[in-house]
Amino acid sequence: MSRDGQSPAAAGTAVFVGHFAMPRGTTFATHTHPVHQLAGSVRGLLRVRSERGSWLLPPSLALWIPAGLPHLTEAAGDAVMHSAYVDPARCPQIPWTEPTVVAVGPLQRALVDHLAGFGLTDEHRSRAEAVLLDVLTPVPVTSVAVHEPRDPRARAVADALSADPADGRPLSAWGAEVGAGARTLARLFVAETGLTFGQWRERLRMQAAMPLLADGLTVETVARRTGYASASSFVAAFHRVVGVTPRQYFPSGP
Repeated sequence: MSRDGQSPAAAGTAVFVGHFAMPRGTTFATHTHPVHQLAGSVRGLLRVRSERGSWLLPPSLALWIPAGLPHLTEAAGDAVMHSAYVDPARCPQIPWTEPTVVAVGPLQRALVDHLAGFGLTDEHRSRAEAVLLDVLTPVPVTSVAVHEPRDPRARAVADALSADPADGRPLSAWGAEVGAGARTLARLFVAETGLTFGQWRERLRMQAAMPLLADGLTVETVARRTGYASASSFVAAFHRVVGVTPRQYFPSGP
């Protein structure tokens, strides 16, 4: 296992499994590898970032990272990373050329654990590898990445909201604070982030909510801490931005 979390597939195998601890704050700087990676965790929350987006991964989800894609991996809390590295030449049945979130249930987890063991015959390993690759199921989860605006006035608003996602002041109030009109700020957010101010703030709130949900806080508590008046409004926003509900994203959570 290398220091950036890479493990080349062993000779004669399609899947090599790496398993190691990542204390809070551990980061593997942007890197690539010649094999596909199925990045996931057995405990804690991982964050994977690339030019294609940003994903927060609880143990119920993993991210298929195509070979050659530059990405950064970090622990959003104390985590144990469990990744399968897949030789592209030996798994032509996987069509994904973009990062793809997949479900990790008991079957997928058991197969990865099985492949991590020693003493498997070539025949047994080949069968287990084929089943693992066959049962990978995409989940309709979207990236929750948000781009930071470059203009210092819009950037000041973005920094303040990053520090306090629950701040619900409208752009007119922010404008008086940073020295720009509401219309100017609205134009800056669209031009520099690709999102309206409301869409940008909603994605930022979802980014802030995920570590709280992963830590076991109730939906009601997370809703309040991220600026929502009720649990139902937070769940609706989470589904709108992420693609699934909080309970589907964190099935073992509150």
